[in-house]
Amino acid sequence: MVPVFDQWESVPAPWKGGAVALGNFDGVHRGHQALITRTAEQARALDAPVLALTFEPHPRRFFVPDTGPFRLTLPPAKTRLLEEQGVQAILAQRFDEAFAALPADAFVDEVLLRGLAARHVVCGYDFTFGARRGGNVEKLRKFGRERGFGVTVLDPVMREGEIYSSTRIRESLRAGWASEAAGLLGRPWEIEGMVEEGDKRGRTIGFPTANVALGEHLRPRFGVYAARALVDGTWRDGVANLGKRPTVGKLQENFEVHLFDFAGDLYGKTLRVALIDFIRPEMKFSGLDQLKAQIGADAQAARAILAG
Repeated sequence: MVPVFDQWESVPAPWKGGAVALGNFDGVHRGHQALITRTAEQARALDAPVLALTFEPHPRRFFVPDTGPFRLTLPPAKTRLLEEQGVQAILAQRFDEAFAALPADAFVDEVLLRGLAARHVVCGYDFTFGARRGGNVEKLRKFGRERGFGVTVLDPVMREGEIYSSTRIRESLRAGWASEAAGLLGRPWEIEGMVEEGDKRGRTIGFPTANVALGEHLRPRFGVYAARALVDGTWRDGVANLGKRPTVGKLQENFEVHLFDFAGDLYGKTLRVALIDFIRPEMKFSGLDQLKAQIGADAQAARAILAG
């Protein structure tokens, strides 16, 4: 796993002097991937390390603390995905009151230069930085010229006239368009969380489920999905339900996954669950018999989708 630092003062010398990708990187989607590719090209030209500078918590969570869950990737997943794209070290800068108050010039001088000794930075066309978003890409270019570091600004990365963006992916998932989100991400979207104790109702009707903690993940459209889960290094087919389980009257958010032809114990494990395709919206049934019949039909539909 790549080293992750949470304060610019704590970055050790071997990781200074590199090319640095700047951004939140929520989702590490195709646009982010293009930005990191460009950063790696700059790093090779400089014979320097590839770094990513991102922020935790997400600035939106800091400025609007009561906003609902919206994250596409929580820190462990984001770290893994950035590493897969070739990032060698990450500064996941702690976004707190002191950091939010840093003026734009201090962000450059303290974070980019003193903290990272950045020789080249790469960002998207809409990158802003510093207190009250006082810095933009034009100011960053100006700082680069004055202080002697290179700046590359990427134009929007497009697909058929549409910009790859975390916002668009969130909209797709909230609409239940899992395959559309996968096209923008370059892979199926995943929920990654600890398997928690449930009420074990599923096993009484022949469909044992793993209850996966949702945490700060965005809530996609409630309903049933064809899914795959990574269990001990192997992707297993299954069917997942996200919702409030109106039939059993719990009315609290639950994410349950039933894996086909699997009988192992998953309690306490961290599970990665990829949503492949939406099958149906959440429904209320007249009783457990009707629910059981529908789950059987959902499982059959999921098997067909996953075999396709």
